[in-house]
Amino acid sequence: MLNSQWLETFVVLCETGHFTRAASLRNMTQPGVSQHLRKLEEQVGQPLISRQGKSFSLTPAGEAVLAVGQARRAEEQILRETIMRDDPAVGEVSLACSGSFAMLLYPELLSAMEDSPELTLRLEAAPQENVISGVLEGRFDLAVADRDPCHPRLQAEHLGKEELCLVVPRDCRKSPISFQMLEGLGFVAHPDGYAYADDMFAMNFPEEFRGADRLHIRSFVNQISQIPSPVARGVGYTLLPRSGIDSYPDKEKLRIAPLPNQLHHDLWMISRRGRTLPAQVSRIASLIQTVAEHLERE
Repeated sequence: MLNSQWLETFVVLCETGHFTRAASLRNMTQPGVSQHLRKLEEQVGQPLISRQGKSFSLTPAGEAVLAVGQARRAEEQILRETIMRDDPAVGEVSLACSGSFAMLLYPELLSAMEDSPELTLRLEAAPQENVISGVLEGRFDLAVADRDPCHPRLQAEHLGKEELCLVVPRDCRKSPISFQMLEGLGFVAHPDGYAYADDMFAMNFPEEFRGADRLHIRSFVNQISQIPSPVARGVGYTLLPRSGIDSYPDKEKLRIAPLPNQLHHDLWMISRRGRTLPAQVSRIASLIQTVAEHLERE
């Protein structure tokens, strides 16, 4: 790698075309400029200038080195501006969370982008393992997970708890809810639904429930925004976090059925340990906290 001090002296010499002026701008002596030039030529292995009396012209190697020096100077200027401009309204933020939380969070992210034209946000709805591994690999600045990963390279902040809800059609008013009634309706399954069923039904129907793989499946939906749709039309029931219901546009057609034992999932905000978050990432982290607090109050 070319010595940065020698390279900058060479760029200034080329721009001024004069050793004395270059020495003045670099706050050094003229022999010092000549020494930097000589050392740079030794490092490159070729002469960089061709002298004609008190003037000089660049050799082909000199022109190539000048281009490198000017490019490096421009890159350093951009770097300085980036460091100095730690602006919460500027830059890119990448984050990941469950599909249900993403549906609740995304409208808030859109508002932030409307207020800040230079803010770019990338939100990915992903399974929990992908959410956590994505932060570890540096693909995500932030993530919302349902557990503390307890990883030495990750930092986890507890945001609160989110209710896991049994969702039935609005007209389904029978109380208490029986497992037989649910089996009659049929389960609107989804990728996380089986794990939710194992957690929720084992607590509430220990005598009848034999595992999620034994449930009567009425439908399977892989699109988070569409999971409540069959239930809203009277076709089946489902299990979703509160955020997946609150973000559904026709939620008045749904009913959250009470169960003796309510289940809540933790919400954790995950980031890389030891990393100082840029201003725009800190801004989005605060927004995530606000959304999570709203969920817990409901």
